[in-house]
Amino acid sequence: MLVLVTGGTGFVGAHTVAALAAAGHRVRVLARDADRVAPALSPLSVPSEAVEVATGDVTDEPAVNRAVRGVDAVVHAASVYSFDSRWHAATRGTNVRGTEVVLDAARRFGVGRTVHVSTFGAMLPSPTGVVGPQSPPGTARETYLASKAKAERVARWHQDQGEPVVISYPPALLGPDDPKLGDQNSRLRNMLRGLMPVWPGGGFPVGDVRDTAALHAALLTVPLADGNRHFGPGRYLSTRDYVRAVREVTGRRLPTLFLPARAMLPFAQLTDVVQRVWPWHIPAEYGACYVCACDARPEAGAPSAGLTPRPFAETLADTVRWLHRSGRLTAAQAGRAAATSIDHGAPAAPSVRAAASRREEARP
Repeated sequence: MLVLVTGGTGFVGAHTVAALAAAGHRVRVLARDADRVAPALSPLSVPSEAVEVATGDVTDEPAVNRAVRGVDAVVHAASVYSFDSRWHAATRGTNVRGTEVVLDAARRFGVGRTVHVSTFGAMLPSPTGVVGPQSPPGTARETYLASKAKAERVARWHQDQGEPVVISYPPALLGPDDPKLGDQNSRLRNMLRGLMPVWPGGGFPVGDVRDTAALHAALLTVPLADGNRHFGPGRYLSTRDYVRAVREVTGRRLPTLFLPARAMLPFAQLTDVVQRVWPWHIPAEYGACYVCACDARPEAGAPSAGLTPRPFAETLADTVRWLHRSGRLTAAQAGRAAATSIDHGAPAAPSVRAAASRREEARP
């Protein structure tokens, strides 16, 4: 099967490409910069012969049409995921429009299966504190969550029209080999660097990017009769449990003050305003605090294609070890995890070849 993956140079997208290649699929990656594909995929040992590259942006209709033409399935993982207020304009301009363009193209070319990568946050806030496959898109005004809620409505409209669209809802994701050091891995790093001594109360679902990637590979073949909305494997953790788990993995004390999340929201809103002009990142974002204040969890038995999440301690340990190996944490900051860090010496994958746009147009 030839599968188009948008966002293949991002955290979720790159791991999804690796899972698809491991399952025997050929993958076409739509990327704005073809030179970023090999650095994102090589650490995951993706064979070069399994991947081709189409250059373009998800909001560019002609580029998307060229990329979609001839594929059997699409995994739409491209989005701007950040609570940093400096990224608000890019978030608004990409997340909804990109979903419209990609899903419209998949419909136009009769693609057999499209997986739209949403997020559990697309259904926040929940009046019951629980989100499930039938929960309505959320009404949050925070920029990232609002954009994903609007994209969710687009995907559900296609489902209502009878299109073979499957939606995945990843939890907050950690894991190694993050090409751009995204939101969650950055937060863990900041915590271990001593930049987050204060945490909001509440909690959120969290999981491993490799488990969500495995879900996306499974969703290409799961019968639509089994449901078309699936939650990424993960587990709900209170922020206290999260910090406790990091302490156990690293062996560090990590003194932390916990404050009521809703009481912290005004301060977090102020930091968002300051962040727009402050050149260095402030690790106190309104969106992250808002998610904790919502304190929502997936409903019991929410479908996840039968996949079971790996132990959270394993995810944490692997992530901290990678942060240390890649030079993003010192041995002291990584603590016990650094002492058990092992480089297995996996051979780097050959360079991923790029396909020119005219070659894409020549495909049937």
